[in-house]
Amino acid sequence: MQQSSTPVIAIDGTAASGKGTLCRRLGQTLGFAVLDTGKLYRLIGIRVLNTGIDPQDEDAVTQIAQGLQTSLSLDELNDPQLQSDEAGTMASITGQYAGVRQALLDFQRHFAAHPPEIAGIGAAKGAILDGRDIGTVIAPDADVKIFITADLQIRAKRRYKELQSQGIPVTYDAVFEDMKARDVRDSSRSSAPMLPAEDAHQIDTSDMTIDQAFDKAISIINDAL
Repeated sequence: MQQSSTPVIAIDGTAASGKGTLCRRLGQTLGFAVLDTGKLYRLIGIRVLNTGIDPQDEDAVTQIAQGLQTSLSLDELNDPQLQSDEAGTMASITGQYAGVRQALLDFQRHFAAHPPEIAGIGAAKGAILDGRDIGTVIAPDADVKIFITADLQIRAKRRYKELQSQGIPVTYDAVFEDMKARDVRDSSRSSAPMLPAEDAHQIDTSDMTIDQAFDKAISIINDAL
């Protein structure tokens, strides 16, 4: 990817590490447009479920991903169904396919180079992309790269409490095992595995509050931009 004149921040990390909350807060503070790229994969996962396609059918799933190139509206990424644990599991399964990731590559890079206007604010001052392979694949020339992680048990507890607050019946053990399996899929897939970029700043939020994680991230960004 060619270096863009628009500042780009790449934030990768594990599920329930706090990166989504961090990205939204950074976007509001900096006036940057934010793309939760995981929602792109969740949208594909939901469409696979809704159409009854076998998630193991790589060709069929890839066709769905390719269809998003011309039909996707960013408003669709606000669908509450995308927040479900089922959507996350399906995203992790279908996101392993090279064809799916390739189909979404141009969309993500275009967002980074040409971030959309922010509602009620106007032109974005830059772009923040939240995902698993932003700093390594999507935006390897990003101005700032941060990798967010946390202890698996702590992340599972966070997700368990989140699902409970939404009234979703689930056990901690089930959430833990699902998250453990998702970590393995995300880090071991052959196409764009979840790994921190060599030049990424790593933040472990296991023992951090949201405010502490934000302060750490904004310090890193201010030093780089």
